[in-house]
Amino acid sequence: MIASTTVRQLLLKGKAAILDPKMGWKTTHFWGPMANWGIVAAGVLDMTTQGPEMISIPMTGTLCVYSLLFMRFAWMVQPRNYLLLSCHIFNEGVQLIQLGRALKYQREQKALADQRTQQIAAMRTTTTPSTTASPTTTTPMTSTSKSMFAATAAGVAAAKATSFHPVLMLRNKVCALPMPELIRKLLMHPAGPFTIFFWAPAIKWGISAANLVDYKRPVDKVSIPQQLALFATGVIWARWSFVITPVNYNLATVNVCLAATSFYHLMRKLVYDPFPVDEDDRKAVAKSNNSPAVAVASPSS
Repeated sequence: MIASTTVRQLLLKGKAAILDPKMGWKTTHFWGPMANWGIVAAGVLDMTTQGPEMISIPMTGTLCVYSLLFMRFAWMVQPRNYLLLSCHIFNEGVQLIQLGRALKYQREQKALADQRTQQIAAMRTTTTPSTTASPTTTTPMTSTSKSMFAATAAGVAAAKATSFHPVLMLRNKVCALPMPELIRKLLMHPAGPFTIFFWAPAIKWGISAANLVDYKRPVDKVSIPQQLALFATGVIWARWSFVITPVNYNLATVNVCLAATSFYHLMRKLVYDPFPVDEDDRKAVAKSNNSPAVAVASPSS
């Protein structure tokens, strides 16, 4: 009896929320987050139907950071949007799983390539003993490059850790310094760089940039569900940016760009690809990925 009463109350609250004239299905406060749920659905669809070679690491990594920031954005924006918050909590999990799959696939491919290289080097050393010193000379360079990469990654992580914690006290102290009035207005703006309303759209610029980085990505690796979801998000959020508080012109601009880049990839996939991959090259790459014995046998001939 108590359970049925609770379920009935939840259904009534859900109905009231959907029909709410200020936040319900007739407003962009509803359809903006719903467009983002399309990104989640696309991620789940790709996760269950596509292989890891289809995953774009730049795009997926950007979406992970994007959802982290927009969780905070959904909590701080007025009116507060729980639908958007739940969407990005779910999307964070999906994108992390996809990123893990892609990184695991890359590690496996790299291990396979290293194994081929070692086999080829071993075959060469049996015929030309003078080349036996070459493997030992490459080991210090590999360890050095790894240490340099680790130091660089640590520096980037430290820079991010110190730059994503703006507080009002710091903003007031900075704005008290001598500076042009235009810059002071920018820093004091409700959507300025000391608020989440600045950094959330900033990371969304990364999604557009990731789409641009993949402008030559083979069309057979372009995810139609993902690009459709990003296109819908860009179009709807461009409108939603003007009905929230504070009004966010940066968010509107980035969503127009996101819609444009997603539309470009959809046109490449469905209409015309200006960067076609030669079929012979594609078969050669597929053959090298699937038959390591052929790649090893070729140096001995």
